[in-house]
This record gives sequence, structure tokens and C-alpha cells, in this order.
Amino acid sequence: MADYDKRLQEMGIILPPAAAPVANYVGYTVSGNLVFVSGQLPFADGKVAVQGRVGAGLTVDDGYRAGRLCALNLLAHLRAACGGSLNKVTRVLRLGGFVCVAPDFVDAPKCVNGASDLMVEVFGDAGRHARFAVGVATLPANAAVEVDATFEIKP
Repeated sequence: MADYDKRLQEMGIILPPAAAPVANYVGYTVSGNLVFVSGQLPFADGKVAVQGRVGAGLTVDDGYRAGRLCALNLLAHLRAACGGSLNKVTRVLRLGGFVCVAPDFVDAPKCVNGASDLMVEVFGDAGRHARFAVGVATLPANAAVEVDATFEIKP
């Protein structure tokens, strides 16, 4: 059995605290052995760390970094849903990514790769998932990327 908490430690990753919702929703819900995590922004140190439009002031590398930050925040909520340990996770099922882009920007999936790559780095083959990645005109708090996820956990 994989020790995902240890893997994070070996990677030098310290998850942030799960951010409190800012409206009438919850950060995650659990139904049976599924965890649905609400869309997460690229928060770091309590603020949105990557703001603006990819392709208009931000590069694909900026978008990738934003996607990775979103994934760290997803994992923070997942850890809370699992009672404080990611070792209950059996599979990453799906990520959904929204990227704030310039009208002619077509590489939104490259930005969401920041989230996808982190899931595989942490969970190995269990981190491979279905996904969508779309470009949008705006996101909350002028965030460059927002990612939500569905995970499977042990009962």
C-alpha cells in the first residue's frame, strides 16, 4: 500500500490549510467512497498567487504554476475529507480545469497539466485521471486557473 503522506514529505511539499468557502457552498462533499472537491484557485500564502489572463500578460509556464497551486489546494481539501491522511485515496478519477485566457489562446490544457502532473507525481498510476481543460473569459478573484476534482477513497 502506498504512503502518499510520506511521498508528499519526500517531495518537500507541505499542503496549505484547506481554504474556507467564500459563498454558499462547501469545500468538498463525500458520497460513499467518492470525494468531490470544489473548484480551487491558485492560492499561496492566503492570496491568489497567479492572476490575469494566459496569453495576455501571463505565459503558459505561469498557467502551469497556477494549475499546480490549484492541485495543492485540492489535496488540502482531500486530506481534510480523509480525516487528515491522504492514505485513504485509491484513485484520482477526474479533474476539471478552467483557464482565464486571451481570446486567441488555445493551450489551456498545457496550463491544467500543472494539476494533472502533480496528481501523477503524488499518486503514481492511481493519479491518472479523466479531465477537461477549457479557456474562459474570467475567473473569480482574477485567478488565472481554477481546478475541481473527484477522488475515490477507501470506505
